[in-house]
Amino acid sequence: MRKKIVVLTGAGVSAESGFATFRDTGGLWEQYDVNDVASIEGWYRNRKLVLDFYNQRRAQLKDAKPNAAHLAIAGLEKDYTVDVITQNVDNLHERAGSTRVLHLHGELTKVRPENGIYDSTYRTDEVIDIGYDKVVLGDLAPNGSQLRPHIVFFGEAVPNIEKAITLVEKADILLIVGTSLQVYPAAGLYRYAGPDVPIYIIDPKDVPVHDPRITLIQDVATKGMERFIGMLAD
Repeated sequence: MRKKIVVLTGAGVSAESGFATFRDTGGLWEQYDVNDVASIEGWYRNRKLVLDFYNQRRAQLKDAKPNAAHLAIAGLEKDYTVDVITQNVDNLHERAGSTRVLHLHGELTKVRPENGIYDSTYRTDEVIDIGYDKVVLGDLAPNGSQLRPHIVFFGEAVPNIEKAITLVEKADILLIVGTSLQVYPAAGLYRYAGPDVPIYIIDPKDVPVHDPRITLIQDVATKGMERFIGMLAD
């Protein structure tokens, strides 16, 4: 039976594709107030600002390309069953060839009605794939409601967290790439790995998590994935 690798990724895996991160120096939080563009309160306060912000991110994503880290993660599927759990809202994992991707925080290329119900049983037919198109005030869903980004805003629940926990519980190997492990509930997912499951963390910074199961590969995502694949081969 093929071993199961679960990969948890964050903004650092897409940074080398030129896709702006939010928290690092020069990141998006220095240009925008998170409460204005990424919270549910911000949405209701100024829908136009939020729509414009995600229109810009979508245009940026259109020009971004998967990097060697995305491709290496997808390549693991040759020898392993691989599930990717990503905090990222981009589609670079899918474009790199990963076939099992669970988005915790939504997807940039999709929208849904603002009055739709989005929880663990949300109606998938309410989610519309718009690719890299713009959405403006007055663009309505079939039910007549304003379209909003298919993004989990701060202040909203994370519907896919239970699915993510189930995946981690079944992992033979847990790989964490490019996340600071500071954003909950995703930051606590590694705790659901079995007691004998090896955990590898790839991040250029020292990660403030202490667990005997963890091997830290202190490097950027592309180089860290090379080192990780070498460790698997040993």
